[in-house]
Amino acid sequence: MTRARDCSVGMLRANVVAVVLAAPVAAALWFLYAARWGWAAPVHGLLHFLDWRIAVPAVGVGIVAHEALHALGWALASRRPLGAIAMGIHWSTLTPYAHPREPMAARPYRIGGMVPGLVLGIVPALIAIGLGWSTLLIFGLVFTLAAGGDALALWLIRGVPSGRLVQDHPTRVGCIVLE
Repeated sequence: MTRARDCSVGMLRANVVAVVLAAPVAAALWFLYAARWGWAAPVHGLLHFLDWRIAVPAVGVGIVAHEALHALGWALASRRPLGAIAMGIHWSTLTPYAHPREPMAARPYRIGGMVPGLVLGIVPALIAIGLGWSTLLIFGLVFTLAAGGDALALWLIRGVPSGRLVQDHPTRVGCIVLE
């Protein structure tokens, strides 16, 4: 008989903790950019990014890409087809999602969990710091913050051995660990 341990939290708590986890990283990236390019530069990038013609498509595409990157990360790391990952939209909240259909080892779950934060958050911010592109910095910071829930999910399973099976929780942030 398989026992299960719930390593998940509700959405409200997850949102609060996600900000606590991701904000210091975003602040450090902001500081590095400002130290290199001047303190007014990231503010200029923020004002530019907030133009609806930039923000709406950037955030819209970024949200869909975030979930697609989860799916791709989980599929590649677990050596399963993309069809093993459910993708869609919760129409009641207009929220896209990616959700592994079956349990997987904790290691590939962790890899798929961190891919969007790295690809859409940290890497664009580091490129922006190197090139001085303030609007890209803001994009990276937004998606670093957006990955805070993923960071929380990874934190919740920090002590789980890499080969242990986990099942992504269908409605909460985190997973069920199969013992």
